[in-house]
Amino acid sequence: MSKQKNVILIFSDQFRFDTIAAHKNDLIKTPALDSLIEMGTDFTNAYTPSPVCIAARFSLHSGLAPYENPCNDNLPMPKGKKSFMEILSENGYITHGVGKMHFHFQGQSSSTLWGFDARDTGEEGGEMDDFRKYLDDNGYDYVKDPQGVRSDMYYIPQPSQLPARLHNNTWVTEKSIEFLEKRDAQKPFFLMTSFIKPHPPFESPVPWNKLYRCHQMGDPYKPEGFEELLVYINEFQNRYKYRSQGTDRNLARQIRAAYYSAISFLDYNIGLLLNYLKENDLYKDTVIIFTADHGEMLGDYGSYGKRCFLNPSSHIPLIMFDPERQGGKSCNTPVTLTDIMPTVLEEAGIKLKEYSDFDYVGESLNAIADGKTGRQAVYGQFSSASTGLYMIKTEQYKYIYSAADRKELLFDAKADPCESVNFANNKAYSNIKADLKKKLIIEFKARDNFEPFDGDDFRLFTQPILDPNHDLYLLGQDPPSSLPNIKGYERDCEINPVKDVR
Repeated sequence: MSKQKNVILIFSDQFRFDTIAAHKNDLIKTPALDSLIEMGTDFTNAYTPSPVCIAARFSLHSGLAPYENPCNDNLPMPKGKKSFMEILSENGYITHGVGKMHFHFQGQSSSTLWGFDARDTGEEGGEMDDFRKYLDDNGYDYVKDPQGVRSDMYYIPQPSQLPARLHNNTWVTEKSIEFLEKRDAQKPFFLMTSFIKPHPPFESPVPWNKLYRCHQMGDPYKPEGFEELLVYINEFQNRYKYRSQGTDRNLARQIRAAYYSAISFLDYNIGLLLNYLKENDLYKDTVIIFTADHGEMLGDYGSYGKRCFLNPSSHIPLIMFDPERQGGKSCNTPVTLTDIMPTVLEEAGIKLKEYSDFDYVGESLNAIADGKTGRQAVYGQFSSASTGLYMIKTEQYKYIYSAADRKELLFDAKADPCESVNFANNKAYSNIKADLKKKLIIEFKARDNFEPFDGDDFRLFTQPILDPNHDLYLLGQDPPSSLPNIKGYERDCEINPVKDVR
């Protein structure tokens, strides 16, 4: 077995690829991530396997793509699947997790370890966990929505109810450094530092909440005819995120400003962690990976949230620093979160193919960057049956099929890098579309996923229909302790629940 390197996986929730300064964004300030790109390899064609939290995270940790397991939405993870943390632990690693993991197994608490030796838990929602106890111990028990007020305030920019010193970003960073200080230095370690932000609500502590202002922000990207590029899930998500009943230009720009602030405050905390590694001489034998589960539409194409395969939702950052590899490089070969597992195990001196007889879809990021894998495409799936959404992404092309709309989308990254034109019905692209569609169907069937197909084509499911009442399907995510229960002022605070309309 080769030398076992330490590995730190820095993970963010809902982080767009294009909101890093080094990714040609002249407005945002991200000096920490910019420095990581300078030191490492920037995978510029990274895509989530499923643009939603739980499904993406299950793929990340299990190495199983969403089209070869039942978890392709925010649904319970299937039990009995081994995580790469378990494999590391079995091979002498200390494994530790800090922050949001979103390990949602049926009948198990959110503090599930799934291969971690220990965790500092800090999930969303304000329920009791390590972060909630920390706030209570510091006199902030009255803050019931510590990551921001959700439900009908979900996309309303808001200052944090916490000072910067007690914010979840700060706590995650401090707990990560605490682990590094107290660990057994004789053993290799895997640390997952997992931040909730910039997942909405977009809230940052003073003075970070005023780093970007409304008048400085550009408008959301809405190319001519953008409505034709949308699918069912975009409208459904706008409905239950309270963003379907008109647009206020100032609010739209303020939402973007608040999102940028959340990213810069996150970057600042990543910088503190990187500085600690440098000051304590940990760079020489520690691999650092930064990535995210999915992106955020942020008003582009008139949409908010994730759950689709348009770039704002599916194109994610993936940066890797390996002390034994030359830095300052970029790789445009398609990669995805299922490539993390074989990469981490490789850095640990563990050969995945020898450790398991299962044929994993992921490949080593080092081998991909060196052009040794022959990787041509990555694949994705969100949801299934009548609301299924499917993607194949090559270096140049992206093909998407939405079962709910019976619609095909085809984008050409060279001719149209901003994804403003659907080439699916352009005769000049007919052979390209047919080839991509065929490859997607072959890949899915090879993984025993036959549900979306009828022979060599997509199955025609009954199409879902949204009720015309825009006050239906609204999302309610209020901690019970945050709702008023005041004598003489009683009021029903329930919100119409999101219904399964498949």
